[in-house]
Amino acid sequence: MAEASSRIMVAVNESSIKGYPNPSISSKGAFEWTIEKIVRHNVTAFDLLFLHVQVPDEDGFDDMDSIYASPEDFKHLNQRNRISGAHLLEYFVNRCHEIGVRCQAWTKLGDPKEVICHEVKRVQPDFLVVGSRGLGPFQKVFVGTVSEFCVKHCECPVITIKRKANETPQDPIDD
Repeated sequence: MAEASSRIMVAVNESSIKGYPNPSISSKGAFEWTIEKIVRHNVTAFDLLFLHVQVPDEDGFDDMDSIYASPEDFKHLNQRNRISGAHLLEYFVNRCHEIGVRCQAWTKLGDPKEVICHEVKRVQPDFLVVGSRGLGPFQKVFVGTVSEFCVKHCECPVITIKRKANETPQDPIDD
């Protein structure tokens, strides 16, 4: 009997400094850390689950519940779907397929903190990986952190990956 694969959810978002739809520094860091430290060369032992939460006030688009599992899934998207986060997820799905890791990716609409915790409860991954900007206490008061919320409220272990010091933009709130 084949051994069940571990399911790792990775919450991802777009960059606020490089321009949509590029992945944020923190999202790329969380993904690369997961590949380097967890998956390593055992690509068949893991399923990566990518979640992008679209904040309603950012673009006014309606909710979309779409699942992507291969590069071909992105070829026939219309422009609206690309703008709504699918193009961001395409980066991660393509990278997984390049290295041979099974994956799924989807978008949800809402408050990232609440949606990520809800999706963790619904999907029940073995653990969640999230990027962290490494904000100081003063910045956290004004910006808030999704990663801290997830650590406290998600129903699975949560690994936060802080971005590297040499990747910190001039304004550390940017990502």
